[in-house]
Order: sequence, then C-alpha cells, then structure tokens
Amino acid sequence: MTDLQIYLTLGVFSAVILAIAFDVIDMAVAALLGVGVLLAAGILTDNDLVAALRTAGGPISLLFGGMVVARVLASTGLFERIGDIYLHATGGSGRRFLILLVLLVAPVCAFLPNATTVILLAPVIIRVARALKVDIVGPMVITAIVSNAAGMLTLVGDPATFLVGSSIGMSFVQYLQTVSLAGLLAVLVVIPLLPWLMPQVWTARIDLPAERPAVPLERRGFALLALAVLALMVLLFLFGEQLPVHIVPPSVAIIAASLALLVVYEVHVEPVEAVLRDIDWKTLVFLGAIFCLVQAFTQTGLLQGLALKLHDWFGVEFTLVALALLAGIGVMSSLLANVPVVVAALVMTKGYLVAAEAVPEIALGAGFTDWPAATLPVFIALMFGATLGGNATLIGASSNIVAVGICSALGEKVTFVRFLRYGLPITLVQLTVSALYVVGLFWLAR
Repeated sequence: MTDLQIYLTLGVFSAVILAIAFDVIDMAVAALLGVGVLLAAGILTDNDLVAALRTAGGPISLLFGGMVVARVLASTGLFERIGDIYLHATGGSGRRFLILLVLLVAPVCAFLPNATTVILLAPVIIRVARALKVDIVGPMVITAIVSNAAGMLTLVGDPATFLVGSSIGMSFVQYLQTVSLAGLLAVLVVIPLLPWLMPQVWTARIDLPAERPAVPLERRGFALLALAVLALMVLLFLFGEQLPVHIVPPSVAIIAASLALLVVYEVHVEPVEAVLRDIDWKTLVFLGAIFCLVQAFTQTGLLQGLALKLHDWFGVEFTLVALALLAGIGVMSSLLANVPVVVAALVMTKGYLVAAEAVPEIALGAGFTDWPAATLPVFIALMFGATLGGNATLIGASSNIVAVGICSALGEKVTFVRFLRYGLPITLVQLTVSALYVVGLFWLAR
C-alpha cells in the first residue's frame, strides 16, 4: 500500500466507526458504504474480498446456523416452558433475575460459541424481562458481555482464545491450568457492577401469579426432533473436531441448520420460507462488511510494523510488553472484529519475541510450539485483550452484534453510546483484573 492508500483506508475506517458511534446512518449501511469506497478506490480487490469473506465465513456460518436452530426451536413452545421456570426462579426479583442470567449464560458459553448461545437464550431472557416489566436492552447487553467473558473458561469457548492457544500449541488441560481462572474472574466481576449499571432492573420487584401447571407441548413429535437437532449440535460442538472427519464448529452450525430445516419441511409445521425470512440477515451482512473493512485495515501493515517498535520501546521486559498488548489489543478489539485482529496481533507478537531473541526465527512459521515459559503470559495477555476488549462496544464482538440485532428486531434501538454505557465500565474492570492476573503469572514464573 502507498502512504495515500493507507491514509484513505484509515480515514474510511474512522468515518464508518464515527457514523455508527453517533448514529448518523444505519450501521449496516455505514459498513457497506465503507467497503464500497475502498473497492472504488482500488484499495480492496476481488482477492481481498475473497480473503476477508473466507475469514468471516466461520463466524457467519456459526451465526446463521444458530439463528436457524433457535427459530425452529421457537416454534415448539420450548422457550415458553423454560421462560416460566426461569421467571418463577427469580421470585419476581430483578436482582435475582440478573444474577441467574449470569449463572445461566456462563456455563453454556464455556462450551458453545458465544453468539450461538446468545441466539438460543435470548427468547428466554426477553420473556422473563418482559414478565418482570423491565427494559430488555440491559439484560441482553449483559448476556452478550457475559458470553464473551465466559468464552475464556475453556480453550474452545471463544474463537480468539482458540486461535492464540492453537497457534502456540497450548493444550486443553494447559489452558485450564493457566487461563480458566482468569475467565471465571472476568465473569464474576460483572455481578458487583450490575446494581450500578442497571439500578432499575436490579431493584425491580413484582408479585408473581401462582405457578400454573405446565402446558403440554403441541406437536410433541416435532419438538422432540428439534431437540434432537439441538443435542446433536451441542455434541458436535464439543467432540466434532476429535472425530476422524474433523467437523469444525462452523460446519457443525451448517449441519444443524440443514437438519432443522429438514424437520420443518417434513413435519409441515410452517413453510421453510417463513423460517428463512425471520433470519437476521442484516446482522450477517454487517458482520461480513466489518470483516472486509478489517481486511483493508490489516493490509496497512500498522499492526505488523509494531513488532519492532515493541522491541525498541520495551526491550526484553516481557511484563511491560504483555500489559501493552493487553491494553492495545483491547482497544483495537473494541473497534474491530477480534478474529482478524488476533491473526495480525499474533504475527506482531511472534515477531517481537524473535526480535527480542526469546525464540529462534523459525518461531514465525506454522507449527512451532517450543515457547519458553516466560513468553506464555505474553500470549495470555493477547487472549485477554482480544476477547475482553470486544465487550466495550456493540461492534466489538459478534455476540454483541447479535444481541443488538435481536433488540432492534423487537423495536428497541441500541445505539453505540447506549451499549458503551454498559460495556465500557465492565471492560475496564475486566481488563484491570486481567492485567493483575498477567502480572501474577510472571511473578509465579520467576
């Protein structure tokens, strides 16, 4: 890229972010316009679009599959049954509703993709929020934020952590021993902030009617088939990559979506067209456009060029480098889709460690796993910044985009500033706790 192209790319990207932040135009339109300008200027080419959409294909497939399965499950009446159980567990208390929300979302997101979990649990959470006569936006934002943080409980819980972990050869057990506790802390610190962030929901209190007998599910056969598809999806998410055919999560989502649509078609509950019509296509388009913008941004080489700068600034002070990465990547992940940011940041981090002579130059190639123990906290800090930084804004993570899209579909517009009001304080606390955790890892490694 020439200097002019770099400045134009940064200008277009900044204009898109500002247009979304100040609600100038619809966020999907803003992102598509940005892509259009970069295409017209020749900065993005056909090959770039293919590369960007290849990267976006996984998250978009996960979202699409989750949306289809959730839409089919909604036709069974299952969400109403679970919603009734959840509502009576709250006892009519907003405080209990929010605490139970965290406890419900976190364990599910430890094993299922974040955005998929948001899609599946949203109908239940919205149903209970409306029964308690509280605003649905706050609980849905918290659902997204907790899902992102809980993704750090296991190596497979979040795409960003998985990318970093697999890149350095970190095993599932090693992750549990070194990172999972930080993921748990990132979830738990949300709870003390809830009374301050959502006082109206926290203090809400209503008298619930007497618990009514459960209404039998209509079309029980259809419900059982839909649940079987969900069970298969969960099992494949957990064990699909261990099978001989190596079924990755995006493929699992597409398989589940196709089976769910087959069930709808064969049982004749409703037309398949009706299910597909209800998919949130706007969110999928927006996510694809964001990945295209990030493709152009990473081509500027700014992230990769920081590798040598890190060495100039910090030398071999790995603790300072880790904290700088945590903060810097945290900020970047709040404005960019974290998956492509992680890809670029990994190149930058490995380049720095080579420049610092912590590892040989072959570490820049794929398959290198002989990382010294002193360097692991640097990569863990990268995980924290990429995953938790995305909690700050509505475009920072796919689950945030999904939560906002669901609210919008129900007539509740969530602006950039409104999401920031919840996301930024939580993110600052989570990153602070993570920074202390990273410092502790370095202290233990001595």
